Amino acid sequence: MIRYKKYQVTGENSPLKGFWYARPVIEETFDIEKLAKHMSNHNTPYSSGVIKGVLTDMVSCTKELILDGKNVKMDDLAIFSVGIVSKKGAKSAADFSLANNVKGLKLRARATGELSNAQINLEGQLKESSMYTVGGSSSDNTPGGGSGGDGGGLDENPLG
Repeated sequence: MIRYKKYQVTGENSPLKGFWYARPVIEETFDIEKLAKHMSNHNTPYSSGVIKGVLTDMVSCTKELILDGKNVKMDDLAIFSVGIVSKKGAKSAADFSLANNVKGLKLRARATGELSNAQINLEGQLKESSMYTVGGSSSDNTPGGGSGGDGGGLDENPLG
């Protein structure tokens, strides 16, 4: 069950100002050690220590391969790759330079296989995490829906 909170976009210059959207409530984050313990409880002969070692090596190798310009596909999870963040476009190939046109790099992850966006929409279930009284003092209309948001959704696409 994916719980959500409603939040209102409050950015002064946002064309979405005043509109309400849903934001998932993340109740817990699993690090590698916690994921390894969880996996070891799924009828596997491997201890959480062995699983943690394999996962740690997987992360290290994935980073290495991505930084070498390769994609890493983990079936039914995601394809991890590097993306380039542009500052602005150049008017011609001769005018292009890294310093003027590239802001930096970013990690990209695209759902693949059985973990597609379509499949998540079919299988995922949403439930509101708390009640709201719109316009009342008990309403949780704080930026980010009270979930430790990022400044009220400024410049954020609320749909993804």
